[in-house]
Amino acid sequence: MSTLSLLLALAPVAAAPVADPATLAAIEATCLDYVDGQLEADPARVARSLHPDLAKRAVLGDTPDERLGLRRMSKDELVALTKQGALKTPKAEWNRSCRVLDVTGNTASVRLETPWFVDYFHMGRFDQRWIIVNALWYPKPKP
Repeated sequence: MSTLSLLLALAPVAAAPVADPATLAAIEATCLDYVDGQLEADPARVARSLHPDLAKRAVLGDTPDERLGLRRMSKDELVALTKQGALKTPKAEWNRSCRVLDVTGNTASVRLETPWFVDYFHMGRFDQRWIIVNALWYPKPKP
Protein backbone atom coordinates (compact mmCIF):
# COMPACT_ATOMS: atom_id res chain seq x y z
CA MET A 1 0.00 0.00 0.00
CA SER A 2 1.39 3.40 -0.93
CA THR A 3 1.87 6.14 1.67
CA LEU A 4 -0.88 8.22 0.04
CA SER A 5 -3.32 5.29 0.14
CA LEU A 6 -2.52 4.71 3.80
CA LEU A 7 -3.06 8.38 4.67
CA LEU A 8 -6.37 8.47 2.82
CA ALA A 9 -7.51 5.29 4.53
CA LEU A 10 -6.68 6.67 7.98
CA ALA A 11 -7.96 10.22 7.42
CA PRO A 12 -11.60 9.57 8.44
CA VAL A 13 -10.47 7.75 11.60
CA ALA A 14 -8.17 10.56 12.67
CA ALA A 15 -10.69 13.36 12.07
CA ALA A 16 -12.27 14.95 15.14
CA PRO A 17 -16.02 15.49 15.23
CA VAL A 18 -17.02 18.77 13.62
CA ALA A 19 -19.34 20.46 16.10
CA ASP A 20 -19.28 23.43 18.40
CA PRO A 21 -18.20 22.87 22.03
CA ALA A 22 -21.76 23.33 23.36
CA THR A 23 -23.08 20.58 21.07
CA LEU A 24 -20.28 18.21 22.05
CA ALA A 25 -20.93 18.94 25.74
CA ALA A 26 -24.68 18.27 25.32
CA ILE A 27 -24.02 14.94 23.59
CA GLU A 28 -21.54 13.90 26.27
CA ALA A 29 -24.00 14.95 29.00
CA THR A 30 -26.65 12.60 27.55
CA CYS A 31 -24.14 9.74 27.45
CA LEU A 32 -23.07 10.35 31.06
CA ASP A 33 -26.67 10.83 32.22
CA TYR A 34 -27.48 7.41 30.78
CA VAL A 35 -24.55 5.53 32.32
CA ASP A 36 -24.64 7.39 35.64
CA GLY A 37 -28.35 6.60 35.90
CA GLN A 38 -27.49 2.91 35.50
CA LEU A 39 -24.71 3.09 38.09
CA GLU A 40 -27.03 4.88 40.53
CA ALA A 41 -29.92 2.49 39.73
CA ASP A 42 -32.04 5.53 38.79
CA PRO A 43 -34.52 4.36 36.12
CA ALA A 44 -35.97 7.85 35.54
CA ARG A 45 -32.50 9.20 34.74
CA VAL A 46 -31.85 6.38 32.29
CA ALA A 47 -35.31 6.71 30.68
CA ARG A 48 -34.91 10.41 29.90
CA SER A 49 -31.74 9.64 27.91
CA LEU A 50 -33.47 7.11 25.64
CA HIS A 51 -35.75 7.40 22.61
CA PRO A 52 -39.11 5.65 23.17
CA ASP A 53 -38.33 3.37 20.20
CA LEU A 54 -34.78 2.55 21.36
CA ALA A 55 -33.08 -0.41 19.68
CA LYS A 56 -30.35 -1.81 21.96
CA ARG A 57 -28.57 -4.88 20.69
CA ALA A 58 -25.56 -7.08 21.32
CA VAL A 59 -24.04 -9.41 18.74
CA LEU A 60 -24.49 -13.07 19.70
CA GLY A 61 -23.54 -14.68 16.43
CA ASP A 62 -25.08 -17.93 15.27
CA THR A 63 -27.21 -19.68 17.86
CA PRO A 64 -29.27 -22.89 17.61
CA ASP A 65 -32.35 -20.71 17.03
CA GLU A 66 -31.02 -17.90 14.87
CA ARG A 67 -28.42 -17.17 12.23
CA LEU A 68 -26.55 -13.92 12.91
CA GLY A 69 -28.21 -13.68 16.32
CA LEU A 70 -28.67 -10.48 18.27
CA ARG A 71 -29.60 -9.95 21.89
CA ARG A 72 -32.37 -7.36 21.70
CA MET A 73 -33.46 -4.97 24.42
CA SER A 74 -36.13 -2.27 24.40
CA LYS A 75 -36.21 0.96 26.38
CA ASP A 76 -38.68 -0.60 28.84
CA GLU A 77 -36.46 -3.66 29.40
CA LEU A 78 -33.40 -1.48 29.96
CA VAL A 79 -35.24 0.76 32.41
CA ALA A 80 -36.52 -2.34 34.28
CA LEU A 81 -32.97 -3.71 34.60
CA THR A 82 -31.85 -0.35 35.95
CA LYS A 83 -34.69 -0.38 38.49
CA GLN A 84 -33.48 -3.83 39.63
CA GLY A 85 -30.01 -2.34 40.20
CA ALA A 86 -28.26 -4.55 37.63
CA LEU A 87 -25.23 -2.21 37.45
CA LYS A 88 -25.55 -0.31 40.72
CA THR A 89 -22.04 0.66 41.76
CA PRO A 90 -20.65 2.87 44.55
CA LYS A 91 -19.65 6.26 43.11
CA ALA A 92 -16.02 5.79 44.19
CA GLU A 93 -15.79 2.85 41.76
CA TRP A 94 -17.26 4.60 38.72
CA ASN A 95 -14.93 4.32 35.78
CA ARG A 96 -16.66 5.42 32.59
CA SER A 97 -15.84 7.51 29.57
CA CYS A 98 -17.86 8.95 26.70
CA ARG A 99 -16.25 9.95 23.43
CA VAL A 100 -18.11 11.69 20.62
CA LEU A 101 -16.99 10.03 17.39
CA ASP A 102 -18.95 12.05 14.84
CA VAL A 103 -21.61 14.74 14.59
CA THR A 104 -23.54 15.41 11.40
CA GLY A 105 -26.52 17.73 11.61
CA ASN A 106 -28.97 16.30 14.13
CA THR A 107 -27.17 12.95 14.46
CA ALA A 108 -24.15 11.80 16.44
CA SER A 109 -22.14 8.63 17.06
CA VAL A 110 -20.73 8.11 20.56
CA ARG A 111 -18.60 5.47 22.31
CA LEU A 112 -19.25 4.72 25.98
CA GLU A 113 -16.86 2.50 27.93
CA THR A 114 -17.15 1.07 31.44
CA PRO A 115 -15.38 -1.84 33.13
CA TRP A 116 -18.37 -4.04 32.17
CA PHE A 117 -19.28 -3.06 28.61
CA VAL A 118 -18.69 -0.87 25.57
CA ASP A 119 -21.69 0.83 23.94
CA TYR A 120 -21.78 2.51 20.54
CA PHE A 121 -24.66 4.98 20.42
CA HIS A 122 -26.48 6.65 17.59
CA MET A 123 -28.01 9.80 19.00
CA GLY A 124 -30.53 12.21 17.56
CA ARG A 125 -31.22 15.82 18.46
CA PHE A 126 -34.90 16.49 19.07
CA ASP A 127 -35.90 20.07 19.97
CA GLN A 128 -32.31 20.83 21.05
CA ARG A 129 -32.18 17.70 23.26
CA TRP A 130 -29.88 14.78 22.44
CA ILE A 131 -31.38 11.30 22.93
CA ILE A 132 -29.97 7.79 22.41
CA VAL A 133 -31.84 6.18 19.50
CA ASN A 134 -29.76 3.03 18.87
CA ALA A 135 -27.14 1.21 20.90
CA LEU A 136 -24.89 -1.66 19.90
CA TRP A 137 -23.05 -3.01 22.92
CA TYR A 138 -20.35 -5.47 23.79
CA PRO A 139 -20.19 -7.12 27.23
CA LYS A 140 -16.57 -7.26 28.37
CA PRO A 141 -15.33 -10.66 29.52
CA LYS A 142 -15.34 -11.06 33.30
CA PRO A 143 -11.84 -11.44 34.80
